[in-house]
Amino acid sequence: MRLMQVSHTATFEQLPRLIADHAADVGLHDVVLFVVDMRETVLRQLTGHGPDAGEGGQSFTVSGSLPGQAYQRVEVIPEAAPVRAGDAARRRWWAAVTDGVERLGVLRADTDGDTDAVRQALSDLASVAALLILSKRAFSDSHARLVRTEPMNVAAEMQWNLTPPPAYAGHDATVGAVMEPAYQVGGDAFDFAVAGHTLHLGVFDAMGHDTTAGITANVAVSACRNARRQGAALAETSREVERVLIEQFDARRYVTAILAELDMSSGTLTWVNRGHHLPILIRDNRWTTDLSCPPAGPMGADLGLPVVTAEEQLQPGDRLLLYTDGVVEARDVWGREFGRDRFVDFIRRHHSGRHTLHETLRRLMTAIMEHHDGNLDDDATVLLTEWRGADQRELTP
Repeated sequence: MRLMQVSHTATFEQLPRLIADHAADVGLHDVVLFVVDMRETVLRQLTGHGPDAGEGGQSFTVSGSLPGQAYQRVEVIPEAAPVRAGDAARRRWWAAVTDGVERLGVLRADTDGDTDAVRQALSDLASVAALLILSKRAFSDSHARLVRTEPMNVAAEMQWNLTPPPAYAGHDATVGAVMEPAYQVGGDAFDFAVAGHTLHLGVFDAMGHDTTAGITANVAVSACRNARRQGAALAETSREVERVLIEQFDARRYVTAILAELDMSSGTLTWVNRGHHLPILIRDNRWTTDLSCPPAGPMGADLGLPVVTAEEQLQPGDRLLLYTDGVVEARDVWGREFGRDRFVDFIRRHHSGRHTLHETLRRLMTAIMEHHDGNLDDDATVLLTEWRGADQRELTP
């Protein structure tokens, strides 16, 4: 509690020292904090020094390192060999730093023993560290620099500031999102929000892959939120987005989208299709289907087609995939697409109890980037929602 109180006026750069000093009071020594980069490929130490607050720090890959294992599995993991502290030997630990289901990084700490109380203290400290990072990152350029591994274009700068955090868990539902190419994304965007027991979902794909596409997507998402927050239903929300786009771009720019609402109490899903790939439903990790809904045409194209609201009753454990065409149309050097079947099969195989929803998405994007030799021709975005319903499994790992 004292750590939270003294953190109110602290900066992002001051967090390493602040956390280490207070951790020592509960028997956690030499605490070091690492944050994950935007692509979730590397863990970079937060030292508090330099323009990115990481000067002089270590880094570890998410794949192939012990800190990476703690991050992937969201667990507290000890190192095999003890570390020396004067004449004493201590145990070194790695713990995932998460806020609910959003993984922010890992922390390292040394302890004098291995008890349930020690492991609980590590988990508690990791949770507090997550809250402190979240409270500082929104206004910290140092954080923005530390989590980037390459330059970012203007469109991506807009998109990442537009989208919500890439993870959510609550009211028997879990949501995860990924977007590539992370530093060069143009017209893709995702959105989700909670109001009471309603989970609002949306995936957007704006015409083009440049800064103007990013501006168009920003206008579309903002218009969607504005209409939604004034109580508009899905169909009316999509019409309002179209009106704003036509007002701003005179039918010269358009956006395809799926806009959806999930009643997290009953599992009732409703959605509208604005010229986009249909949602995919995965049930029992075996049966998959494209949820049908007549398309109303892209928002901003002014086609005048009727907007139809579709409905589906989900069952506990159902997973809903919203995605953009860059996911399935990514081609390898021989011109072969990644494809819908490979996309769905990947989700089924990796999210069958072996990995969390968010680790599955991280591995999916790695596979898509590797399939396309690391350089996508089109933006690729996935929004994956799982409804637990009456299933009493924990939402967070």
